[in-house]
Amino acid sequence: MPKVHTRIKRKLRMFSSTKKSRKKRPKTFKSEEAAKKYAEAKGIKNYKLVDLQPFNPKRTKIKIVVEN
Repeated sequence: MPKVHTRIKRKLRMFSSTKKSRKKRPKTFKSEEAAKKYAEAKGIKNYKLVDLQPFNPKRTKIKIVVEN
């Protein structure tokens, strides 16, 4: 059986919702200044900046970790 074209699928209402759930990823920053500015804007007091790519000196990827 040949593949049904998209317009015909819409006409015959053959489409289905294909929403895929994905794990929420942490917000990352390219510089420490941007991360600190974001933390101040969100009102985060106790936080620590963690480099997600410590073995790659050419690229920085910083994540904010909230400490209690």
